[in-house]
Amino acid sequence: MLKRIIAVNSNCYHGYTLEEAIAGISAAGFKYIELTATKGWTEHVFPTMSLNELWAVKEKLQAANLVPFSMSGHTNLMDKARIADFINNMRLANFFGCDYIVSSIGEAHLEDKAVLSNEAVADQIRSLVPHLETYGLKLVLENHGEHATGKIIKSIVDLVDSERVMINYDTANVIYFAGEDPVEDMLACMDQIGHMHIKDKIGGAHEWHFPALGQGYVDFPRILAELDKAGNTSPLSIEIEFTSAGSKDLDEVNQAVKTSYDYLKGLGLEF
Repeated sequence: MLKRIIAVNSNCYHGYTLEEAIAGISAAGFKYIELTATKGWTEHVFPTMSLNELWAVKEKLQAANLVPFSMSGHTNLMDKARIADFINNMRLANFFGCDYIVSSIGEAHLEDKAVLSNEAVADQIRSLVPHLETYGLKLVLENHGEHATGKIIKSIVDLVDSERVMINYDTANVIYFAGEDPVEDMLACMDQIGHMHIKDKIGGAHEWHFPALGQGYVDFPRILAELDKAGNTSPLSIEIEFTSAGSKDLDEVNQAVKTSYDYLKGLGLEF
């Protein structure tokens, strides 16, 4: 198998502290972490934190031998009033030495609810490229919501036409939002995938059930084989979101993270 970064998204620890996330991810055997800075959801790190607080996080990551290679900085990129928030997230990602910043596109509607064209969406995304260059980042757009398939995201990324903008492919979102097969959809956008959220799924569309890897029906052996076949070495960031009720307790999260590590190790991945 091709060598690649394998990480855990700290959003797996939604409702728990970043310190608890760092401890659990490190104990499971991982060396990389995707930090979450999603306003109003999981604010493990955030631009409003003091410099002392941010340096304390850096030191905790270093002590745990965890590299923050990526930041989940989800913002509605179609809301011009939120662009300043996203630029602040880029600065935050740069502070931690991340190479990637992840966001969904957001609801692409005008005030009268008319849906924006892909060209108009691409124009908005393209306006962020100078900031990505300033902070040394790649923006990876996640298939989510009304942009649920890789095919849709690829059409927008192709129009943006920048090496700074690629796809963050979420293997379960395409099922949850669109009811489509992740393998077939992934193949349709493989050339623009630059980062992945590997997330398992139980149940059908619009059923919130995302267990530890190997506990659902997403065909990860085939996904990994297709990535290798295409020579795609995108980093893989594990995301576990349990059910709509959330996790039972911290032990359940830690166990799910370790189960996912063991599952990927069993498939032959190197950490």
